[in-house]
Amino acid sequence: MPMAGKGMLLTSMDIDAAHEAEFNRWYNREHLEERVAIDGFLEARRYVAQIGKPKYLSLYSTETFETLDSDAYRAALENQTKWSKANINRFKNMIRAVARITISHGVGRAAALGIIRLRPGGAKDKLRAALDTLLDPTELDGIISMHLIESDPALSKPLTKDAAASDPGAGDWFVLIDATSVHSVPLAASRIIDNAAIKPLVVTNGVYRLLFDLAKSDLPSH
Repeated sequence: MPMAGKGMLLTSMDIDAAHEAEFNRWYNREHLEERVAIDGFLEARRYVAQIGKPKYLSLYSTETFETLDSDAYRAALENQTKWSKANINRFKNMIRAVARITISHGVGRAAALGIIRLRPGGAKDKLRAALDTLLDPTELDGIISMHLIESDPALSKPLTKDAAASDPGAGDWFVLIDATSVHSVPLAASRIIDNAAIKPLVVTNGVYRLLFDLAKSDLPSH
């Protein structure tokens, strides 16, 4: 599989313009490095929306799904820095999906990301089988790899004050489309969005541009 590991944490949020510069400074200079340093975390990627909401999106790959419910990760969540707490308290419209990578086709990661959020309903095995066929990038120019991540509803809660609120989307799935250009995404996304059987399950979709990525081997101690 091109996507490192078996687990993925997806976070997405908006931030008020007045705090956006500090938010990006914190993310770039502290937060991603802290998360990638956690035992079992492999890499992280940051994106900004070209089309869609929330504006900012991050993906964190982990060796196993269990890493995302580990003592090391829980300790990091319970011991946030003052800078982290200040920025997290400013998040708006936060999405936090703790997920398993269940489908991954192609090789490599790219400069643009298409994302489709699905609410799978009851026939999950049938939907997964259909997506396994649709998420083949072989005949799609500009598409490097395509993936499915499936959220765990018990663990997928935002870090913000509404974490305890009931969330019907806590078990949603996300299709990820790695593309060399934002212009390559729509044709690949249309396979899912315009599919008669899948279209009613689509919650949102968007296109994001890569800001930067960070691997464990990039950290100073590695």
